[in-house]
Amino acid sequence: MRLPSLGTFGALLLSGALLAGCASNEPAPDLQEQELYQQAQSALDAGRYSTAVTRLEALDTRYPFGRYAEQAQLELIYAYYQTEDWEQARAAASRFIRLHPDHAQVDYAYYMRGLAAYQAGRFSLEGLELIDISKRDLGATRDANVDFGELVRRFPDSPYAADARQRIVYLRNVLSRHELQVADFYLRKGAYLAAINRGEWVLQHYPQTPATRDALAVMVEGYLGLDMRDRARTVLQTLIKNDPDNARLDGNTFEPEHVDAESLTLND
Repeated sequence: MRLPSLGTFGALLLSGALLAGCASNEPAPDLQEQELYQQAQSALDAGRYSTAVTRLEALDTRYPFGRYAEQAQLELIYAYYQTEDWEQARAAASRFIRLHPDHAQVDYAYYMRGLAAYQAGRFSLEGLELIDISKRDLGATRDANVDFGELVRRFPDSPYAADARQRIVYLRNVLSRHELQVADFYLRKGAYLAAINRGEWVLQHYPQTPATRDALAVMVEGYLGLDMRDRARTVLQTLIKNDPDNARLDGNTFEPEHVDAESLTLND
């Protein structure tokens, strides 16, 4: 799935004129508010984001209620993001949302908060098949899913909403697959009830994802592990109806993958 680049959205926010900057990375203590803001803008336009962070932080500290305060806070979110300081970007976005809930560009803060969490979780996303599931933490990925969801609910017509919706689809697929990996882990360890609960969680919380079909297979196998063959057969019927080509099916017969149990046929 091809997603829009951040630059497109950054242009909506950072449209100030190119102004002369200061070569020093530390602002002089006597700089006036406008000069500090001009230096921050110049650094942003030139892609010198660390310098921009320094200027914007100084502006925010010295002139918290000044002429450029709100715009500087928004641009600080962007500057933190560009320096890959995901935690600070999220904190700055949350602060802006708290201080300016009715601001015309508060949707941008919601979007950037989600995007920072998305980037913070990329290692987990890209290494989904490579990391021991018992050690994987998808906390940032879950945060991104929640943040984008809040943006879409609050601002369905925002220019950032379409991108957020696409990312939500991707994130929900990732999170549901993760739940199934954990369920398989539980099946291998003999924790059959825990595996069933994971399968039910996917059905309840990610009902539109492809993972729901494998969630049914997990539940069938979990019930087989508990020797609850009648319950397993009931779920098997649903699995056959919704995913007759599932990898664990041979016609109407379910073949357990992790559980030491006999095959289950629908008509037994």
